[in-house]
Amino acid sequence: MTTPEYQSEHEAVAAYALGVLDDAEATAFEAHLASCDLCAAELDQLGGMEPLLATLKEFPGPADRPLRPAPPSMSERLIDEVAVQRAKRRRRTTYLVAAAAALIIGGPAIAVVATSDGGTSQAAPAEPHPTSPAEDAFFNHMTQKVAATDATTGVSATVGTEKKGWGTHTVLQLKNVKGPLKCSLIAIGKDGEQETVTTWAVPKWGYGIKDSPHKEAEYPLYVHGGTAMNRDQIDHFEVRTLDGKALVDVPA
Repeated sequence: MTTPEYQSEHEAVAAYALGVLDDAEATAFEAHLASCDLCAAELDQLGGMEPLLATLKEFPGPADRPLRPAPPSMSERLIDEVAVQRAKRRRRTTYLVAAAAALIIGGPAIAVVATSDGGTSQAAPAEPHPTSPAEDAFFNHMTQKVAATDATTGVSATVGTEKKGWGTHTVLQLKNVKGPLKCSLIAIGKDGEQETVTTWAVPKWGYGIKDSPHKEAEYPLYVHGGTAMNRDQIDHFEVRTLDGKALVDVPA
């Protein structure tokens, strides 16, 4: 059985939601979907109907009377197709609906600029600043921060801290460091106790390198972790390599 032809692309919404279109038809419909708000809205409504339609197809109805036929519509035709296509590979409908919704509703922001002739053109999306969760969620909101630069290594570090019931949450911003290195942030207590807050690796092109030919290397490194010490128990923090080389010390 071949997949039926539809009088218009709008009529293929339900078939797409059920996963009965072949690959070529589905691809064509997805191209149409990207610019059709009507089909997008209908697709949202039909996203969860495949199990229901399949159940209606298999339900025999009372023995003494046939099921009352539905008015001539696409739904009746689709129910028959679902039964026939059941043995074939089904498309992952949930994924496709989510992807289509993301493209239509939550797609990347595109700047629209006026042209000299009064028209408009679409500019490419601006490249986002590659911030990290440690920077956005924690570091930028911390009020207690201390910075230092080592005169010998040239490495700069800023340590942000906040009090927690379990100890001290710590975020490190690291600049002007090149690799390859494996490093750690150590909390040094006033009594000489040492605790490792976090560890990380530095690629050969480094982090926070001004005018670096590697785009990624221009931005600082942000890592976070915690120590069981209370903040008033910490004397300072040390950034050092795992083989013991000191890179920079930051007062608490």
